[in-house]
Amino acid sequence: MAKLPSYVLITPARNEAQFIELTLRSVVAQTVLPLKWVIVINNSTDDTEAIVRKYATDYSWIELVCMTGFSERSFAGKVLAFNAGYERVANLDFDIVASLDGDISFDRDHFSFLLGKLAADPTLGLVGTPFRETSQETYDYRFVSIEHVSGCCQVFRRQCFEAIGGYKPLKGGGIDLHAVITARMKGWKTRTFTDKFCLHHRQVGTAGRGAIAARFQYGVKDYMFGNHPLWEICRAGYQMRHKPYIISGFALMAGYLWAVSRGLEKSISPEAVCFQRRQQMHRLSRFVHGNRSRGGENKPSSKCESATASVDCK
Repeated sequence: MAKLPSYVLITPARNEAQFIELTLRSVVAQTVLPLKWVIVINNSTDDTEAIVRKYATDYSWIELVCMTGFSERSFAGKVLAFNAGYERVANLDFDIVASLDGDISFDRDHFSFLLGKLAADPTLGLVGTPFRETSQETYDYRFVSIEHVSGCCQVFRRQCFEAIGGYKPLKGGGIDLHAVITARMKGWKTRTFTDKFCLHHRQVGTAGRGAIAARFQYGVKDYMFGNHPLWEICRAGYQMRHKPYIISGFALMAGYLWAVSRGLEKSISPEAVCFQRRQQMHRLSRFVHGNRSRGGENKPSSKCESATASVDCK
């Protein structure tokens, strides 16, 4: 068996007392431990600091960093906290850096599995696993490409992370998606490996807001990341199958259309928008033709098929 690359973990955390001990237990139980795990707490008002401090006392490779900055949970605050953590490991000799949320748990071979994938393929720049909600819902990979890597736990080859310039504070969020798109545009492969999963204990996007508001904001973010309108319609249709049924998809589409009506500025460059839309139309075309090859049920219209053949990057 090839030697696994060395790795470090960075966890930005704010008010994670309800779940962070589950993450701590998962990491200290790993068969391959990190060189360093920096947990950066930004203005927490609950017991997050006390919980982490207890583990940092017992495990010398866990470092607690407390900082002040953004007084509310925000994407810019997460980037600021992550960068503060990265400064603490930048001088270490490591191969892999992972961004790890403080509200997930996973099995004891989680990191050794992902490190093995990176060791086996030097063209892989970013890897991860799917996350599963406590409701047991997970991504349907007919609609979400395995080339997307969830922000719950993104594991980067160090050269890839530094090539993309690290995480960028983007208005409206989507820092994890931006990292994936940028890595792929720079020629790195990104991949979610579905053999394993991590359990996400807080419903995605609901910190500080309800599920419907979260879906609306996802629609806004989808527009700001240049999602093709046809892709967004299909995405909204898929979301209608998930709780809260029907309304979830409507909220997503409402957020997208609201952003269209306001003419919001895109979060990514025109080149990245074009790249994103080409990828989406390729996946949609592959899904359409895949359905037809399995018996022709629910055949799409010719209009739908022709729409996947060209991409409007505006």
